[in-house]
Amino acid sequence: MDRRLFLMGSTAGAAALALGACGTGSRAAVLTLDPEIDELQERTFRWFLEVTDRTNGLTRDRWPTESFASVAAVGFALACWPVGVERGWMERAEARTRTLTTLRFFHDLPQGPEPTGTGGYKGFFYHFLDMKTGHRFGQTELSTVDTALLVAGMLFAARWFDGDHADEAEIRRLAQAIYDRIEWDWAVVRPDLISMGWHPETGHIPHDWHVYNEGMIVLLLALGSSTHPVGEGVWTKWTEAYGRSWTDKWGPEHLHFAPMFGHQYSHMFIDFRGVQDAWMRAKSDELNRPFDYFENSRRAVLAQKKYAADNPMGWAGYSADIWGLTACDGPGDFKTNIGGREREFFSYSARGPGDRDDGTIAPTAAAASLPFAPEEVIACVKAMKARYGAGIYTQWGFLDSFNPTLTTADRIPSLMHGKLVEGVGWVDGDYLGIDQGPIVVMTENHRSDIVWKRMRGEPNLIRGLKRAGFTGGWLGKA
Repeated sequence: MDRRLFLMGSTAGAAALALGACGTGSRAAVLTLDPEIDELQERTFRWFLEVTDRTNGLTRDRWPTESFASVAAVGFALACWPVGVERGWMERAEARTRTLTTLRFFHDLPQGPEPTGTGGYKGFFYHFLDMKTGHRFGQTELSTVDTALLVAGMLFAARWFDGDHADEAEIRRLAQAIYDRIEWDWAVVRPDLISMGWHPETGHIPHDWHVYNEGMIVLLLALGSSTHPVGEGVWTKWTEAYGRSWTDKWGPEHLHFAPMFGHQYSHMFIDFRGVQDAWMRAKSDELNRPFDYFENSRRAVLAQKKYAADNPMGWAGYSADIWGLTACDGPGDFKTNIGGREREFFSYSARGPGDRDDGTIAPTAAAASLPFAPEEVIACVKAMKARYGAGIYTQWGFLDSFNPTLTTADRIPSLMHGKLVEGVGWVDGDYLGIDQGPIVVMTENHRSDIVWKRMRGEPNLIRGLKRAGFTGGWLGKA
């Protein structure tokens, strides 16, 4: 069945058709977006300009609170620079300089098994780095997923900077060199399972990528490596765990992962429209209609919206137009009585339907889902701005999160983040790089297909997809 016919009945259908979802040839059509979405994307992009160090390319984990660098946020910043050029917010020369500075810095960071004085080991990088030296911050872990998101940004940059300029050639060389030295096979410490990370003090983390979540990009880049690949069995093992995630509890049937970031991060760099692995082909037969990971994320959006509309826990502010649960800041870790009911709140935590839901809404959960369900997302962004904008929307876009239920500081300990804002409730005081980046990149994927189109030609990713058994759609032409 033609993928276009499948999409015609969905809210994403018109957008996918306008973008030429299955095409790989000439530049895709550029959609005209709602002015409020345009403005949100630009303001969010300019946050990266503000917080990324020009001398080393490191991007802060959060700001304006002073913080260490997040390597995933660096990967997102690298993806943002070409978007800024395409939108006219940045000159190509500046984007090129910033990108090359970042790649040189990461290429030259010392690596080794020592607990201090290095930025990584076995080609992987630590989750958080000191903003000046780039060395491991505290006792943070060597992170397989954060390394994957960093390298995905580098590989996209290598595809976008395709000119003859010597610096662009160096960007391409360094991106491939950094990717090639990652020893993905070293992270397989249990049969066909990739560990989430490693500490020099204790060794590999006793947790693996083995439930549907954002980890797809880890496995696919590991499979695509031409120097240190993992075996093809890792993808079979990965999909074997899907049975426990398939549910219709919160909305239409889909692979459920409670926080929305799990349905966004891999999709920032991989166009899953129309391509299927063996599991998705079998599920399509079972459902008697084409099904893929893009459609799964669309359904996850609808599930989040339905959960907020049903509002089973009775949180203030939730509705069919205001929704969005993901990993984000929260007011703190405490319990208190509100309206005769004991409520439990959390500080930074992953949140989702039925999972640590404490009434904290994160605008990125909706805003970074624009390609999946544009009508629903635009309505949500507009509703959040109209109802709470004076307290949550600033020159850098949306603050990370807010909680309309928590309106008083009576009988609670001091807040861990943010403050109480009259007419809103609790509002975070920071922006987080890993929540800002998806807004910029996914808005652009919806508008002009820039990231997806370039990555549809990325040979390492193509190799990984094919080794994982993906076929169809644009991949059949790659």
